Amino acid sequence: MTMGTRVIGYVRVSTEGQADEGISLAAQRAKLDAYALAMDLDLVAVHQDAGLSASTVSGRPGLLQALADLDEGRADGILVVKLDRLTRSVRDLGDLVERYFASRFSLLSVSDSIDTRTAAGRLVLNVLTSVAQWEREATGERTRDVMAHLRSSGVAVGGIALGQRRTGETDADGRLVVVEDLAEMDTVSRVLDLRREGVSFREIAASLSAEGRPSKRGGRWAPATVRKIVMRAAQAQATA
Repeated sequence: MTMGTRVIGYVRVSTEGQADEGISLAAQRAKLDAYALAMDLDLVAVHQDAGLSASTVSGRPGLLQALADLDEGRADGILVVKLDRLTRSVRDLGDLVERYFASRFSLLSVSDSIDTRTAAGRLVLNVLTSVAQWEREATGERTRDVMAHLRSSGVAVGGIALGQRRTGETDADGRLVVVEDLAEMDTVSRVLDLRREGVSFREIAASLSAEGRPSKRGGRWAPATVRKIVMRAAQAQATA
């Protein structure tokens, strides 16, 4: 990119006190103005999020508007005072880089000396992106290891099937006790009876809804849900 790059400024404060006083927002805006002037950037707009944390991207309308400006061709990049104003999440940073800053747009951070229009700036961002990818993969590995250990220990992982429920009690190993739910077991019996009569999954779902039988999560009955009940019952009978 050449001099005169069009950028969208983004500023954020995380507490209501800072937002009410406006000091931090004003200070950030002043730094953006000064940097844009010194670096010959065209600061076409500045969006802000006042009193919002950087825990997620989706919960910040100011940042979403800044990204929308990029998508709609109003600017060539985003300018922030510091990278943590954009996000404190390494994972979110990785996602933003992949979606916006890897090749399509520039990212400039005043305090971090990041300017992806330069080779050095791209190198720093690539390092940060690699860290983000490592964190995602490491988290996935830890999660898989924990889940495998729980399954090998006989712990019920994930949702409880229709006909069962967890109690508030724990067993000797500290696991929540799972017991039969009689009302749900009656629904399971109803499903199996209808299936033995040759009724389709879709028709069974409609019948359960018409009879006012609640699903496990309280939503509408679906043919796929009915099919899972039937398949689970068949598997249980095969291993009995």
